[in-house]
Amino acid sequence: MVNRNIAIKIRKTHRYLGLFLGIQFLFWTISGMYFSWTNIDDIHGDQFRNLDYVPKAFDNLISPSEIDNTEGVRTVEIRDINNEPYYWINNHKLYSAKTGEAKKDISEEEALSVAKNYMKEGLKVANIEKITKVDDYHEYREKLLPAYVISYDTNEALKAYVSVTDGKFQTVRHRAWRWFDFLWMTHTMDYDTRDNFNTIVLRAFSLLGLITVLSGFLLWYTSSPTIRKVKKKISK
Repeated sequence: MVNRNIAIKIRKTHRYLGLFLGIQFLFWTISGMYFSWTNIDDIHGDQFRNLDYVPKAFDNLISPSEIDNTEGVRTVEIRDINNEPYYWINNHKLYSAKTGEAKKDISEEEALSVAKNYMKEGLKVANIEKITKVDDYHEYREKLLPAYVISYDTNEALKAYVSVTDGKFQTVRHRAWRWFDFLWMTHTMDYDTRDNFNTIVLRAFSLLGLITVLSGFLLWYTSSPTIRKVKKKISK
């Protein structure tokens, strides 16, 4: 039988661990509930996107091999930018698919035309601006820069992003996504990039959480009248 002093120490350990970890457990519970009760397609912003959009088919295009590119062609993608075809070659540069002429960057007007293809009709543009850098916490992190940010006049603080260099529609961000992103950060405990599940903090709290649960079981075992009665019967 565990003596009284050890039982008191177990109880104190369990209590203070619970107090220390309680806030994080609360975040894990709240974020888990949010994740399970929300539609991930809505979080991605599908309700704002034109999911029926089909890229335009172009003809009379030159071959990518005809383009004056000293690196040769390793990869090629076609872009529809304001109803004009462009080749995005080697993930590096845009070329006109009709003339082979290199294109430096897309304009605001061209970015708006790209966004118009991918976003639902009826959305009113409130503002457009170019961003050249973002920090680790930005909603457009880990995507191609520079980019145009197109803000829409909605209650959801809706924004669409189109990269300047390749003219590609990148992503949609809105209020529900930002809540998801914040709660995801509290869930993974990655306060830098928000997407790393292997942080030391998360590992430490997971281990302490396990210790808290085990100490609870041990506390029940050492203080349960039923266990005491069973042990007395066995010892007789």
